[in-house]
Amino acid sequence: MEKASQETDLGEEERKAQANHNNKVLRFFFCYTRDMKKETAMEIYKGNIITSKSFDELDCKKGYIFVKDGIIEDIRESLPEDFEGTVTDYGDNIIIPAFSDLHMHAPQYVERGIGMDALLFDWLNNYTFPQESRFKDINYAKAIYPQLIRDLLRMGTMHISFFTTIHEEACDLLFELCKEAGLYAYLGITNMDSNSPDYYVDTTEESLHKTERFIQKHLGHERVKPILTPRFAPTCSAPLMKGLGDLAKKYDLGVQTHLVESIAEAAWSKELFPDCASDGEIYEKYGLLQGSGPKIFAHVIFPTEVEERILKEYDGISVHCPDATANVTAGIMPAKLMHEKGLPLAIGSDVGGGHYLGIYRQIATAVQFSKLKEFFEEGNKRLVFANAFHMATAEGGRAFGKVGKLEKGYAFNALVIGGLQDKGTTITPIEELERFCYIGDDRNILVRYLRGKKIDPEEIYRILLKYCEEN
Repeated sequence: MEKASQETDLGEEERKAQANHNNKVLRFFFCYTRDMKKETAMEIYKGNIITSKSFDELDCKKGYIFVKDGIIEDIRESLPEDFEGTVTDYGDNIIIPAFSDLHMHAPQYVERGIGMDALLFDWLNNYTFPQESRFKDINYAKAIYPQLIRDLLRMGTMHISFFTTIHEEACDLLFELCKEAGLYAYLGITNMDSNSPDYYVDTTEESLHKTERFIQKHLGHERVKPILTPRFAPTCSAPLMKGLGDLAKKYDLGVQTHLVESIAEAAWSKELFPDCASDGEIYEKYGLLQGSGPKIFAHVIFPTEVEERILKEYDGISVHCPDATANVTAGIMPAKLMHEKGLPLAIGSDVGGGHYLGIYRQIATAVQFSKLKEFFEEGNKRLVFANAFHMATAEGGRAFGKVGKLEKGYAFNALVIGGLQDKGTTITPIEELERFCYIGDDRNILVRYLRGKKIDPEEIYRILLKYCEEN
């Protein structure tokens, strides 16, 4: 049952006065726009609007979304009586926020669905490192990255935190392609100077110099931003970690990495950094958490009390990647228990460890796997659909600013979903959304809006290919 809105606390007269005021504001805007012939008019979209109200609650209403300059101005259940204008009516289709993928490996896009029977370290050595090393060839990067961005948009993902490779030129290219496509993104040079193949590793000095050059070139963009990206503790020496900590402070940057992804990885990290009590403490001790940017930690399957303290103290986002952690047999994040401890949670595809790019499918898998964890591990609790949808939209979007919700003041990054009803019966809008996450695909995404503009992934793909040809 939907909870009453805050308006129920107002008296009847106050509600009427507030409604009259809102109508006057809208009427003034429409009249002003018409009379002054302004180029930027209010766009209005009608449908079944679903957004996350909280971790436990979805808000669903049939109504109108008012958008100006790509930003939501208002959401109302009716129009002013004397309204004159055009409404884009999506009927009984649902309108939801675009998805956020807080952990994916851009160079592993062509690796998805391959090597899924391998365990983590075999998978890295036999599939991933050889694949990522190919991005030293900029022409290879130009062939792959436009396809990736096209398919992310096809799947309704508009806000992404990318891991890349150690190759500066290919990282520069991905940054520029994200800008061309209008995405919201974080990405950085992947830092590796230890315990890596001879054909795919930097010296400490090379890694730090590349990273700082990348930062200096790309600081200042509104939607696409650099982020520090140590691959994980075992591939980074103490001097590299210290140097990255210095860059975090100097440029006020965030960080993304893998954290307690497996028992073996966590134990190896402690062995390599014996002065640290846990995997997470390495990033704190070496100063990587002192910037104001987001702290994004993938997997976090086996958090100790030290990790939990650090996550809470630095507002770290733990990213659940259910497909990937099952494919490499790392484990299942105790997501519900972590939420109850006040730890922010998001969702990632982790392609190519994860085999499916669509975040909507990760929503379904997160719920499924949480049931298994509750069943097989005493004391764990399952997620429900509203929890996982919140992680994939509102909480994940928070890392990028005011995206991930359909609320006043947020960017209108949205998807229109439909084609999931059966003849002879009717399901509710929330049931249709759940069905989409379990059995739908990109064909059920009827329309995509990015910053208020209707977009076509194939058209953007052609734009990106042209950019690659000309640069």
